[in-house]
Amino acid sequence: MATASASFKSREDHRKQLELEEARKAGLAPAEVDEDGKEINPHIPQYMSSAPWYLNAEKPSLKHQRKWKSDPNYTKSWYDRGAKIYQADKYRKGACENCGAMTHDKKSCMERPRKVGAKWTSMHIGPDEKVETFELDYDGKRDRWNGYDPSTYARVIEQYEAREEARRKYLKEQQLKKLEEKNNNQNGEGAVSDEDDDEDELKVDEAKVDESKQMDFAKVEKRVRTTGGGSTGTVRNLRIREDTAKYLLNLDVNSAHYDPKTRSMREDPSPDADPNEKFYGGDNQNRVSGQALEFKQLNMHAWEAFEKGQDIHLQAAPSQAELLFQNYKIIKEKLKSKTKDTIMEKYGNAASEEALPRELLLGQSEREIEYDRAGRIIKGQETLLPRSKYEEDVFINNHTTVWGSWWKDHQWGYKCCKQTIRNSYCTGSAGIEAAEAAAELMKTNIARKEAAEEKPVQHEEKRLAPWGSDVPDDLVLDKKLLAEALKKEDERKKEERDERKRKYNVKWNDDVTPEEMEAYRMKKIHHDDPMKDFLH
Repeated sequence: MATASASFKSREDHRKQLELEEARKAGLAPAEVDEDGKEINPHIPQYMSSAPWYLNAEKPSLKHQRKWKSDPNYTKSWYDRGAKIYQADKYRKGACENCGAMTHDKKSCMERPRKVGAKWTSMHIGPDEKVETFELDYDGKRDRWNGYDPSTYARVIEQYEAREEARRKYLKEQQLKKLEEKNNNQNGEGAVSDEDDDEDELKVDEAKVDESKQMDFAKVEKRVRTTGGGSTGTVRNLRIREDTAKYLLNLDVNSAHYDPKTRSMREDPSPDADPNEKFYGGDNQNRVSGQALEFKQLNMHAWEAFEKGQDIHLQAAPSQAELLFQNYKIIKEKLKSKTKDTIMEKYGNAASEEALPRELLLGQSEREIEYDRAGRIIKGQETLLPRSKYEEDVFINNHTTVWGSWWKDHQWGYKCCKQTIRNSYCTGSAGIEAAEAAAELMKTNIARKEAAEEKPVQHEEKRLAPWGSDVPDDLVLDKKLLAEALKKEDERKKEERDERKRKYNVKWNDDVTPEEMEAYRMKKIHHDDPMKDFLH
């Protein structure tokens, strides 16, 4: 693919070059190698892999795509952590007052604060740290793994491998121990068949086999080692190209949604099609079938158990959650069967006790039935009336007739007790007599009330104090009381003119008599009266 020069090629050479490129993309041919011996990805387009003409490249390479020159000032080295360079014998001026090192001050000292610092004791002077300064490039400043030694991770791998080996050894010992106990128990009883012996021997042999050899079947060897991939015997593709794509099964805009980023279509694109003919029913069909449904039930059980106080977590301890779920299903099935047996023991099993009729078991009978030409039964069997889908002749609440057997005043009821309430209890003839007596008594009371009805008593209206400007003609006033009211009105007027004559404690009365009201009218100043200035 990455040719060195753009020299002229014949049609046959060009065709062979295209076939070779397709084989490299499919993983059937080894990838092209550059000058440094590195494989070139066959999926890189030609405009990126082809070198410019002015470079005069003799061999295929991707060197023109990489950074040619690197800045010599930049470095990829890192700090030497924990390195010490010099340790003095006595305290030096400018050193740390706590430990005596020259590379930091007292505030930045990481050693435990001494009771008496090295500045005054000149003893146990701390060594100087190795201080380095690097000029890092853009990537070096942002590399979170810069300075990490990968060889240190070998210890973590060794710990995990040792733990896994101990676990395998323990499980193998436990399995062998259980099989030996089972064999000893069966030999003591003397009732072991040849098939069971063969199975136990086979289990023992399987347990003794090294697990590393048993796991070799999971390895998949590639026929050709290429950058693009390629498995043994087949080419790694997403789907068969002859199959119809998901988004082409139903071209309706309102049909199932297709997500091009994840290549998923959750709903069924053709729900009305025949299930026997369609090969794809949406991605959701995998979530409600097979092990997906079992895993969903396991997850729900783990959540509910955790809410009820069980120390269970499906992601942290999946084996424990699976074991608890299996025990839960076994206990639930036992409880269900125990409840069923208890009910059958108490009430019996009608389905197994009643014997089926002979004609149903054998499909024939000795009863003779005669039919006419139209297929109607003449003799040999009574004609059966067709039954409706509704319940008939069902009496409830001690009634002897059905609901709707009696009608009165546009209401249905029971004929046995003449009640119009559906869920009422039957009272028989006594209830009918009581209802009739109550109706007669109600009629008598209504007639008595109508006869004894009297007209309301009319009360004589009392004349109240004349308020307002209109004075009735028949108003009668007491002259003595009127004179006293006029005198009080004059005193009130004087108090209004002279505030000094107002008393400290004033007794107030809201009751106004007609004489006082008449005195107020007489003393009131009318602003439209032309003689108002001569009144006072």
